[in-house]
Amino acid sequence: MLAMAEFWVAVAFVLFAAILVYYKVPALIAKTLDDRAEAIRKELDEARRLREEAQSLLADYQKKHRNVGKEAEDIIALARREAEALAHETRESLKQSLERRTRLAEEKIARAEQQAVDEVRASAIDVAVAAAEKILREKMAGAGGAALIDQSIRDLKGRLN
Repeated sequence: MLAMAEFWVAVAFVLFAAILVYYKVPALIAKTLDDRAEAIRKELDEARRLREEAQSLLADYQKKHRNVGKEAEDIIALARREAEALAHETRESLKQSLERRTRLAEEKIARAEQQAVDEVRASAIDVAVAAAEKILREKMAGAGGAALIDQSIRDLKGRLN
């Protein structure tokens, strides 16, 4: 039996296993494996935590995205309302400006008409006075004119008293 190779392989294996147990190699291997398992477990926990954070951030960003869409719609609606109000205000201002300008133009036309009427009257009066003066000079020339003047002066005295 000592000559058989399998026997010596078995003895070497038993001695190898005894040396490993003596130097606590299985415990070291187990500790190393446990440490490695613990490190992997921590990495997995960290990965889960990071994944949950990422999902939370994604949910926040999706919510913000929806809110941004809503805010954009609100801003657009506000801008439309303001534009409509400004357009209405501009139309009203333009209407008032046109009414004011029309009224001023009508007043200016009325003043011009009145001035023209006054000028025509003044011109007619001047022409009438000039004609009356000419007629009176022609008729008052000589003795008849002097008598009329004397009569007018007597009438004037009576009227003043």
